[in-house]
Amino acid sequence: MTVQTPARHGEGPAARLSRAAADAGARMSGWPWWLQVSLIFVAARLVSACILMAAALQQGTNPWFPPAPDYWNFITIWDGRWYQRATDDGYPSVLPVDANGVVKENAWAFYALFPLLGRGLSAMTGLGTLQALTVIAMASGLGAALVIFKLFREFAGKRTALWGVVFVSTFPVSPILQVPYAESLNLLLLAASLLLVVRRRYLTAIPVVLLMCLSRPTGVPFAAMVGLLLLWRLWERFRRPWTDTASSTRSLVSLAALVVATGIGALAWPAIAWAATGDPAAYTRTETAWRGHDLVPFKPWFDTGRMLFGPVLGVLAPFVFAGLFVLVMVSAPVRALGTELRLWCACYMGYLLVFLHPQTSTFRMLLPLFPLALAAAALSKSKAYRGTAVVMFVLLQIVWVVWLWAWAPLPGGGDYPP
Repeated sequence: MTVQTPARHGEGPAARLSRAAADAGARMSGWPWWLQVSLIFVAARLVSACILMAAALQQGTNPWFPPAPDYWNFITIWDGRWYQRATDDGYPSVLPVDANGVVKENAWAFYALFPLLGRGLSAMTGLGTLQALTVIAMASGLGAALVIFKLFREFAGKRTALWGVVFVSTFPVSPILQVPYAESLNLLLLAASLLLVVRRRYLTAIPVVLLMCLSRPTGVPFAAMVGLLLLWRLWERFRRPWTDTASSTRSLVSLAALVVATGIGALAWPAIAWAATGDPAAYTRTETAWRGHDLVPFKPWFDTGRMLFGPVLGVLAPFVFAGLFVLVMVSAPVRALGTELRLWCACYMGYLLVFLHPQTSTFRMLLPLFPLALAAAALSKSKAYRGTAVVMFVLLQIVWVVWLWAWAPLPGGGDYPP
């Protein structure tokens, strides 16, 4: 039974609001975990929807629709239209090239699982392609929040795990979880894969990981993560041979099977593009079409550093960034995440440093580092700290939507992508 705090004589509006919030929090604490997580995610998406609707009212001339579009049109721009093209038209059997033979932007950059699900839902319900993709994205985002809570509970108490979910749900790029992008589907599959790996259910993880590898390009860092995890488990066994049991042997064999399956899954989409087009480099040539130059590991970080900070500081900037990330990874809250989650964050950031061309889309690509949200929530149990972090996240959502999601042509044409 919940006891409400009695009203106090002369209590101001702020104090009454705080007391009402405390009473509501006390009542909610007795609700089932899945309901609490669902309400957190839905509330966060409503806040993001308000931000997107306000930005839509200010949207001017753009490549997709007349100015001041409604919410549903506004959230379907950018890569949403590429996913629509992949859903409706499939993937080209011949790579489009310009007059110089350079591959142009095309659908092979967008992994097939999300469009396939959109096509299936559209066929079953009669929804339009973009509407079906939006429904899948929203449902996947909710599913991801639920799985993330279960994952966080492996390392933290319920309250801290819930705050971790709050941080993920309000992260500055979290509006991407309610638009027809594959991020929310990939987040769901990634969180489920990590949960199964943490629980050492390696064989069960294989089909989930294979689906994840077909949703977005997270297969390579995941393969690196489970490969390093296998080496770590072998090292542990070498150091403590007296713990050798049949169950530990089965666990190592299962983990080895997951490593092989993930490696295959990581290469599956480039292999499919090769088979369909006859070009062994079809996927990488398509990906680099957005960059305007060939893929050279690490080089784009130094190019961007020199562009932003000059010829000297620009060369140092990637090293400073990497050093700061190492400091984060060795901090006490991150060490509490366990071997698997720390390995994942390190491998994913390493993957970005090797292959990513840093630009405005980089903010969105940081979403797979979501385990760090639990470390951030565990940094302090102060309500002021956690509440301030959420307020800052929401304010940065406004910046992200207005700066990157809304279309505003640059002087040289085009706009920065979200």
